[in-house]
Amino acid sequence: MMNASRAVKKPAKSLQDLPPIRVRREPPTIAEAVAAAQDLADDVEQQVEIAAGLIGLPLDEVRPQVLAAAKAKPERAPERILSTGGTSRAPRTVIVERRTRPPLVVERRGRPFDGRR
Repeated sequence: MMNASRAVKKPAKSLQDLPPIRVRREPPTIAEAVAAAQDLADDVEQQVEIAAGLIGLPLDEVRPQVLAAAKAKPERAPERILSTGGTSRAPRTVIVERRTRPPLVVERRGRPFDGRR
């Protein structure tokens, strides 16, 4: 008679057996930081502060790039497209409007990230 083999459970590795986790930190480029700041705030001075905080540079070094990007990116006005088309019996009207939403503010209430782990 043959004995059926039983599944053998592998022993779990403890966290002490694993090597430490290494996180590679690369700060964003100036263009990436300016783009993120433009998406987060409408005020140019707030954009300068956000971009400088992301890169880790002084405000005076970041301000020219933010101002240049603000000139290159014009304010988008809400679009309104009117189209009257269709048959002569029943004309159709299509109205498309684009509305902007107010900025979303997120508060972190957890404990700060500890980079030593």
